[in-house]
Amino acid sequence: MENEKMPHWTEVLKRRVEKTRDERSEEEKKAEETELFTKYYTEWKGGGDKEASYKNIPRFYYRLPAEDEILLQKLREESRAVFLQRKSRELLDNEELQNLWFLLDKHQVPPVTGEEAMISYEAFLQVGEKAGPKCKIFFTARVYAKLLHNDPYGRISIMQFFNYVMRKVWLHQTRIGLSLYDVAGQGYLRESDLENYILELIPTLPQLDGLEKSFYSFYVCTAVRKFFFFLDPLRTGKIKIQDILACSFLDDLLELRDEELSKESQESNWFSAPSALRVYGQYLNLDKDHNGMLSKEELSRYGTATLTSVFLDRVFQECLTYDGEMDYKTYLDFVLALENRKEPSALQYIFKLLDMENRGYLNVFSLNYFFRAIQEQMKLHGQEPVSFQDVKDEIYDMVKPKDPFKITLQDLVSCCQGDTVVSILIDLNGFWTYENREVLVANDNVSSNTGDLDDT
Repeated sequence: MENEKMPHWTEVLKRRVEKTRDERSEEEKKAEETELFTKYYTEWKGGGDKEASYKNIPRFYYRLPAEDEILLQKLREESRAVFLQRKSRELLDNEELQNLWFLLDKHQVPPVTGEEAMISYEAFLQVGEKAGPKCKIFFTARVYAKLLHNDPYGRISIMQFFNYVMRKVWLHQTRIGLSLYDVAGQGYLRESDLENYILELIPTLPQLDGLEKSFYSFYVCTAVRKFFFFLDPLRTGKIKIQDILACSFLDDLLELRDEELSKESQESNWFSAPSALRVYGQYLNLDKDHNGMLSKEELSRYGTATLTSVFLDRVFQECLTYDGEMDYKTYLDFVLALENRKEPSALQYIFKLLDMENRGYLNVFSLNYFFRAIQEQMKLHGQEPVSFQDVKDEIYDMVKPKDPFKITLQDLVSCCQGDTVVSILIDLNGFWTYENREVLVANDNVSSNTGDLDDT
């Protein structure tokens, strides 16, 4: 039927060519033929309206305003703020959470397992219908299956489900809160952004009430360095908000909301006031000339004062210094690396110092170079130096590198004994602890046995 209504494109083409004046050049004739062919072929394929197809493609790129486009920047900031406020209103507030708990408790299904109230899938769906539209995303089969364990009646714990909801709400609230400080609006925080976030967070943390305002800047610096040391290994100067939410650091920081936090928990929490004051106090004690900076000689008294001079030389060669002296921020990276030697980021920091020629691996020469300083310290303390060959063999036995002649950073991380290896090479006290590990274990066992006898 279509062929009867409209002549074939070849016929139309022939007619047009016949009507064409003979004086036209061959090039002009070919150009017209190509144009007609393209037109009719496109119509035949159903793509006559090019603009219509383009309209179906969603826009996926939006140019960021330039620095001089102040109005556009302000407009973008305001629109982001409105968007985040709308997202915040979509979250459950305290009253709605209380209502959810009341509904869950009302629909619990007996018998009680231990002390936990349980709920069946049918009752779970009933609560979902009554809880309101904000709760809809939590009342799914997927969530129920995640929380389903070994209950013989196929129920889940009401407390576990409520904690799940609370955790999700908290994550979204925190995400929105962090995004308000994301000046670039690209999903990451720069150092100054995170500093502003923590500075404004301090008044909301009861455990930091005793901090003097003059110490705030040092506290913020101490807190921010932990985030950047572990979450920005490439030193880009920015951290993804998703990475901040995924790690435990924010939990540790917000733990300071607990007014009855135990002394042990405070001492083990890097963000607590006692911990921050301890680190800053150590820095002031090392700074003998009170110029606010640390020289190599001053840093040599760090900890047990048993770090080798060769290792300290490498610290001052590789790390940022000012006229050969270290500031507080650089000192914080140094402390975080030495206090967390099991962590990959700390091993990366120390490995860079041990890899003198920047080859990406340690060889026998590197190990010998650093261990000679340990041997010299042993002589100074009146001890008989241990043979390097013995230590070298023990190191290779611990690490088991893929290449028998090269130890890479990945080898150190994978062997799970990288902290012991670096301690042997940079710290006499660390080497002594390793060398006398059997004696120390025996003494610990004796002490624990004695304690048991005392108890009886």
